Amino acid sequence: MATIDDDMWVDVIRLHARVEQALAAALQRHGLGLSEYRALCHLSTSDGGYLRMQELADLLGLNQSSVTRLVGRLEGSGLSRRDYCDEDRRGVFTLITDEGRARKESAAATYENTLTATLDQAATEGLAPTVAALRTATQPVTR
Repeated sequence: MATIDDDMWVDVIRLHARVEQALAAALQRHGLGLSEYRALCHLSTSDGGYLRMQELADLLGLNQSSVTRLVGRLEGSGLSRRDYCDEDRRGVFTLITDEGRARKESAAATYENTLTATLDQAATEGLAPTVAALRTATQPVTR
């Protein structure tokens, strides 16, 4: 017999899958994969526009090998470049380029609009409590 937590978790997974599929399809119009877009977001908001490869892997929930391939794709597209740490030549950074910033900015509205539309649609198709709970949980607390 399913518990309340189990039912809730199944709904979260259903919602997550739906949103990820919609976002991935929408970002393809900008020539970006979902992980690539998220990497550009993290890089664009980091101090100096760069992160250690391991930091980026942790932020994206990827292993070292996957983030290396991801950064390779970004570099191949001119959206980022690698650099070595001056203090520790073993430390590798990835830096967002101007082209990477521009591509991220051009895709941002598509990402946001698709996210909102997909959540709104899911709320009409049986996932309203889950969507409402997530939206409520992210509202700022006013005092």
